[in-house]
Amino acid sequence: MGLTPAPVSAWFLAWVSLAPLWFLLFSLPLRRKDRQEEDIFKRHDFQESFILGFVWGCGYHGLALSWITGVHPMTWMGVPWLASLAIALFCWFFITFWGAILVGVWSMGMTWINLHLKIKWLRVLMGVALWCGLESLWSQGDLWWTSLSYTQSPHNLLILQLGQLSGSSTITASIVAVNGLFAEILLAGLNNKFVNYQKTFALLSLPIAIIFILHLTGFFLYNRPLVKTPNTAIKVGLIQGNIPNQIKLYPQGWKKAIEGYTKGYKALADEKVDIILTPETALPFFWKDIVNFSSFYRAILDKKVPTWLGAFGQQGTSFTNSLFTVTGTGTLFSRYDKVKLVPLGEYIPFEEILGGFINRLSPLDAHLARGKSDQIFDTPFGRAIVGICYESAFSEHFRRQAALGGEFIITASNNAHYSQTMPAQHHAQDVMRAVETDRWAARATNTGYSAIVDPKGRTLWISDINTYEIHSDIIYRQQTKTLYVTWGDWLTKIVVILAITIGLVNGFMIRNH
Repeated sequence: MGLTPAPVSAWFLAWVSLAPLWFLLFSLPLRRKDRQEEDIFKRHDFQESFILGFVWGCGYHGLALSWITGVHPMTWMGVPWLASLAIALFCWFFITFWGAILVGVWSMGMTWINLHLKIKWLRVLMGVALWCGLESLWSQGDLWWTSLSYTQSPHNLLILQLGQLSGSSTITASIVAVNGLFAEILLAGLNNKFVNYQKTFALLSLPIAIIFILHLTGFFLYNRPLVKTPNTAIKVGLIQGNIPNQIKLYPQGWKKAIEGYTKGYKALADEKVDIILTPETALPFFWKDIVNFSSFYRAILDKKVPTWLGAFGQQGTSFTNSLFTVTGTGTLFSRYDKVKLVPLGEYIPFEEILGGFINRLSPLDAHLARGKSDQIFDTPFGRAIVGICYESAFSEHFRRQAALGGEFIITASNNAHYSQTMPAQHHAQDVMRAVETDRWAARATNTGYSAIVDPKGRTLWISDINTYEIHSDIIYRQQTKTLYVTWGDWLTKIVVILAITIGLVNGFMIRNH
């Protein structure tokens, strides 16, 4: 499963990669020779199940998130080389173990279900409900990135269309269900329920048929025509400043940023764009300092083209990671403050426990004020759906803004401190958000990948990595509402309710047997 996202992008492996864990969880008791051995197994099954799930989770999350180690070395920030290595490894292990623990919990839950469920084939429904429920809970926190659903993005566009129905959980549920069916068929064969290979092959065709039906449904959604009218068009200019993090927060980087973004702004203004989008903290200053000292601000007054500018905002005595709408007259029209902060980068999770350890390792101040979760972002071209960097992983964040009238997506990011794997996975997240909300998306990043994505998830333009680029393109405002935007993640709620109902009925049947 760890090979399914970038850099390998073997997305098709996701449809069989969970089946081995499923098979191992339930095959051991079937191999026991006598009741005594089975009883011994039952006394240790939860421990063994957790270990199996945890190891599988380490393989998946650890490999998929290995790009986190790219933060090392941080010597340019004044962090000693060994301390930098320790921070990078700690972040990688901590976030990997967080995801692996959830798989371990799922495995323990499935073992408990197996011990009490009379109809074993219902384990598929139970497995889907438990996995989707855990992912839903997981996404409410900040340590969230590697949902099973993102393994299909951006390459399997047909299956991504299912995100319009109930968000990413639709895709996750499909993957878990297919894997579960493959495993259950093999388990039935191991339990001597098959009399011949013909019957085995016939049953194996069931999950294959389901895969086909799911993609056929996606094909139908994918081929619905896009409506593009001139009165909804916005000509957006993108600037990819390519400011290495090694100099970004120092005078050399400040000078390069002001010069690069001013040059790009003027060039795009001459192309008659309607508005210009810059990356996350493109100008790493407070707004008042940009007004007073920046040639970029003077260019706005000269060219009179609005811009979405990434910079720092102030919130009392703290500062925020913000995106500002600046009109052609140089006034602030609107402001959005980043809500989902990067754990261990912009704030310290479980600070009471980990704060002292992190502060001993690093001289960095990992504190930033969090924006309000109910923000809306109005612009001269309609209401926008905004995501700053890490927020791209949180589908509910985008759904809420779409439900409140957001007509297009703009995201601003800075992935300069990571390898190409992270920007590729980040782009995959934004592709999913465009499909789920049925919105056009414009992405501006510091070093790549900047992009234009249509509501079908097609990448119409994408930048190179680690290059300075400007680009202009057309996106369109849309007011449609997908089932997901209207009802949220209804699928998880339904399968969880079904699973609980079946569990209660099953318990009643056992008590009255």
